[in-house]
Amino acid sequence: LLPQTWTNSINKASKIALLAWEEKTGIKLVQINGQRRYGGPPPGWVGGPPPAGTEVYIGKLPQDVYENTLIPLFESVGKLYEFRLMMTFSGLNRGFAYARYSSQQEAKKAIATFHHFQVRKGCTIVVCRSTQKRELVVDGLTASMSQQELEAMLQIVTEGILSVTLHASPCQRRAKLAVLKYRSHEAAALAKKALVEGNLMPRGAGMRVDWLYPQLRQKLRLQEEPSSSWVHEDRAPPPSLQNTMEHQNNLCCRHCLKKLLFVTECVQVNPDGWRLLWYQVMIPGHPVPINGFTWVSQDRQGQSEQEKAKVAEALHILQVLGES
Repeated sequence: LLPQTWTNSINKASKIALLAWEEKTGIKLVQINGQRRYGGPPPGWVGGPPPAGTEVYIGKLPQDVYENTLIPLFESVGKLYEFRLMMTFSGLNRGFAYARYSSQQEAKKAIATFHHFQVRKGCTIVVCRSTQKRELVVDGLTASMSQQELEAMLQIVTEGILSVTLHASPCQRRAKLAVLKYRSHEAAALAKKALVEGNLMPRGAGMRVDWLYPQLRQKLRLQEEPSSSWVHEDRAPPPSLQNTMEHQNNLCCRHCLKKLLFVTECVQVNPDGWRLLWYQVMIPGHPVPINGFTWVSQDRQGQSEQEKAKVAEALHILQVLGES
């Protein structure tokens, strides 16, 4: 089955109930990359956004629960400015969401009311203050990973990155660890999802992606503002299609591999123009096909969606053949 076919069949009853609720209430939910959003601001909102300290984190959600259950529940204690549910590409939620209220008092009330609340029999959720983290740590990268190579790959698979620093991993021998700082918590959360679910990053044994916590920061002796490398949108262009394809073709020749066969399917289109593509590359002479996902969109440097997809596929091929 193609990805779009089997994803439509997952949790079908709850998806139908969600659509019926949207039609009945007139609420518009917008899905952008890995999250579905209500409000920000909601209809009828007057004035600017709420101050800091008004957002709460909601965790341990059953993956088949959607906004038709969650929004009325969390609106029962205060006016919501925004509600964001993190989504998997299959259409299930990722087990957590964020609710932003009109005031700090309402956010505190939501925590007091719903922390350890049974949203369903046997399913107790966690509700606490949102910490707005913006830094990720990627541990278990291959020891041969260079700063330039890492930055080029991150420009393809994530958005809003401000800085990248590379370190020897304190947990894994002969592996590297990267600290990534993003423009906002939202950008960091989307990047975390892309890095966890994607497979474009060259991995050592046991690669993991997590938030950067104070204990690890202290262990790495990092300053609050990393200075080893800053990434700006117009600092360096993403890897060119021509150079990447030439590298791929040369490697295939060295492995005595025949012409590659590509299959690409669009599995999701977001309102902001981003597309999630699933790809499969058949390599004659290689034991298994190469599969993966990548987000693509026209960017300011002029690279088309097709070119960005081919670069992502080629980088993945180089990773596999380079380690084979």
